[in-house]
Amino acid sequence: IEIKSDASLAEAVQILAQNKILSAPVVNVDAPEDASWIDRYLGIVEFAGIAVWILQQSEPPSPTNHLPTGAESAVASANGMPSSAELRTLGSEDASITAGDFFEALTSSEFYKKTKVRDISGSFRWAPFLALQQSNSFLTMLLLLSKYKMKSIPIVDLGAGNINNIITQSAVIHMLAECTGLQWFESWGTKKLSEIGLPTISRNQLVTVHEDEPVLQAFRLMRKKRVGGVPVVTGDGKKAIGNISLRDVQFLLTAPEIYHDYRLITAKNFLLAVKNYLEKHDTRSPMLSGMITCKTNETIKELIQMLDSLKIQRVYVVDDDGNLEGTITLRDIISRLVYEPPGYFGDFFDGVLPLPENCGV
Repeated sequence: IEIKSDASLAEAVQILAQNKILSAPVVNVDAPEDASWIDRYLGIVEFAGIAVWILQQSEPPSPTNHLPTGAESAVASANGMPSSAELRTLGSEDASITAGDFFEALTSSEFYKKTKVRDISGSFRWAPFLALQQSNSFLTMLLLLSKYKMKSIPIVDLGAGNINNIITQSAVIHMLAECTGLQWFESWGTKKLSEIGLPTISRNQLVTVHEDEPVLQAFRLMRKKRVGGVPVVTGDGKKAIGNISLRDVQFLLTAPEIYHDYRLITAKNFLLAVKNYLEKHDTRSPMLSGMITCKTNETIKELIQMLDSLKIQRVYVVDDDGNLEGTITLRDIISRLVYEPPGYFGDFFDGVLPLPENCGV
């Protein structure tokens, strides 16, 4: 699945949501037919990148990068959007109301419909993005998906000049689940989570959002703290009632009934609204599984099989009373499989692939 650089944000969101994917390569429509892969693609756009752009529209500009008030208002007015001054940083009192109005105004605005994917280039992985060839090693792939924090890795065909595959963290977890029965996997898989140092993120390191906070605050926290998901916790902060991830921004952009029915979009109401929506439209969605938890005395094999069968990105660790103790992500599991030998990458990051002649980068 590819997205053309002249597609609108609304079209990009629809493509990602309809195909149930988190990201897709952006093809430069202005590139010549004989362009190399590095000139053919602008990068990879994700729900995360679109979410960052959306959140930037609801925050005042920084003092160092600020249009004069008059010009800013004129631009915002011309695009059918409120100005940054109007879309101020949300406070605890007005956030839950503004959140609903903001997304409703955004998705119906000409600004959202006409802004092109290429126009938000600073919000997604930009050229030249990191890619591999099929000849690269399995260890290289696993290290990039774990230690080097890549969610997915494009595999390029130098001859054809295009991306012919994308390897994701979820695909690696599925591969591990398929190894059930193999001696090496059974030996490793019977170890308890605590034995292999999981969870790596403890309770006091968790980024959380309270159930009565606005859902927009959850997305802002993910952006600020650079995490892909946050647990929604009860008032005392001890127990989690659900999880909100960056992929869930799609529901605010593609399902307007969610905020029509829930004018005060708190995190708790958002979870309820999404559940009701999915029960009507997508009964196979992993979000219908509810809050997925595990305990440290469970085995890594059990965890891998659960993550793979439910198609989820993270699981929360709880104690015997159901109190949060930490979180485990797909990356955490993959990182327990690999070790980077000293000097393994060498000058790898100076150019994963040789730059084609006459490329525009």
